[in-house]
Amino acid sequence: MTFIDQTNSTVEIPETPLRIISLVPSQTELLHYLGLEKEVVGITKFCVHPTEWFKNKTRVGGTKQYHFDRIEALHPNLIIANKEENDKDQILELAQKYPVWVSDVKNLTDACQMIESVGAITRTGEQAGKLAEKIKTNFSQLNLVAAGRPRLRVLYLIWQKPYMTVGGDTFISDMIERAGWTNCYADQTRYPVVTEGELKKLKPDLILLSSEPFPFKEKHITTIASLCPTAVIKLVDGEYFSWYGSRLLQTSEYLRNLGSIKI
Repeated sequence: MTFIDQTNSTVEIPETPLRIISLVPSQTELLHYLGLEKEVVGITKFCVHPTEWFKNKTRVGGTKQYHFDRIEALHPNLIIANKEENDKDQILELAQKYPVWVSDVKNLTDACQMIESVGAITRTGEQAGKLAEKIKTNFSQLNLVAAGRPRLRVLYLIWQKPYMTVGGDTFISDMIERAGWTNCYADQTRYPVVTEGELKKLKPDLILLSSEPFPFKEKHITTIASLCPTAVIKLVDGEYFSWYGSRLLQTSEYLRNLGSIKI
């Protein structure tokens, strides 16, 4: 069958792919939700959910560097990747030998389209469609709650040394906006570096310290508080802000609860 992926590339995929490799943690979790236990033969070392797959499935490397010999040994007839999370050159190399379907997810709409597309490709369209509709419903309900909240200026940090945040064209920024807040760096793209001097001048209402990719801990709050003494600072689970597969079923409730923060 012929499919168009989210990068507008044409991909020829077997009618029912029976040997799937996932190179993206959030999409691996989605494949598990869709019941593709037997079909998924390979994952990355960062695909920690579900636990049983992390323990038992063949790990073909990380999200940027792959063991091509392990991939070849698995004889995949479908590889599922992502434009941002995976290395472009290596994905192009894999695409010369295998069908590679690439997602490009910048917001909730893209995520739901990805879920429905993966369902169509893997013959789990009905279940994927129900999942996407439930996610949309949950976020619609969140929108009603968020509309009544103070529009807090939020700085979301993903890295230390240097500090890095998220621009307005990222999935994380879309989640911030859907929580009813304003991303302080919405007018920038990708992942801007933030200097300590900029932090002092920024004066955000709320600073969110992500658990990934840099694992911020309680000890980091004191340092950042010295730079932004008026901000409320919270540790957050980065999976709820950046995982765009079936995890989105839980994300709206997580954001709803975070929104109860008093400033």
